[in-house]
Amino acid sequence: MLFLAGIFESINGGTAANVMLWSTITLLIVIGFFGTFLPIIPGTTLVFAAMVMHYFCFEMEGSGLTWQSLVVITLLYISSIIIDWFSGAIGAKWFGSSKWGVAGTLLGAIVGIFFGLPGLLIGPILGVFLFEMIFAKKEVKEASSSTIGTVVGGIAGTVARVLIALAMITCYLTDVFVFN
Repeated sequence: MLFLAGIFESINGGTAANVMLWSTITLLIVIGFFGTFLPIIPGTTLVFAAMVMHYFCFEMEGSGLTWQSLVVITLLYISSIIIDWFSGAIGAKWFGSSKWGVAGTLLGAIVGIFFGLPGLLIGPILGVFLFEMIFAKKEVKEASSSTIGTVVGGIAGTVARVLIALAMITCYLTDVFVFN
């Protein structure tokens, strides 16, 4: 509720451009947050883009978003990208995958990008399984364990992305509406 009150207070008597900017920023944050649950929508990227947009569009008007908060938000965003790319590989390694399996997870994720949502979900799983079977010469049971690790790592990565998005949004809202 504080968020909405702050928006209406900020645009009270404002121009149509301010209303459009606030609407766009709010929409990007909402879509971005829900996008952290789906691999096809770049969730934290949209949240970050909204906050950068706010900083540069409202900076001269004293928007309340300080450069220090923007640095914290940027570091959170970078950590979400790192987690997003390596969570499946870390999960596979944690479940006993070889270096070949980790490489298969990363390569499967890269190749999966070109096949849309099914590729993003299946690519790392198929990559780790095939690399464990073909290059690491592991049995089906051991390769399956690495595959389960990739799934667990992917789920943990999604949870981490959601928490990072919440931290970014909390930092933004606190800086703009509480300390403004």
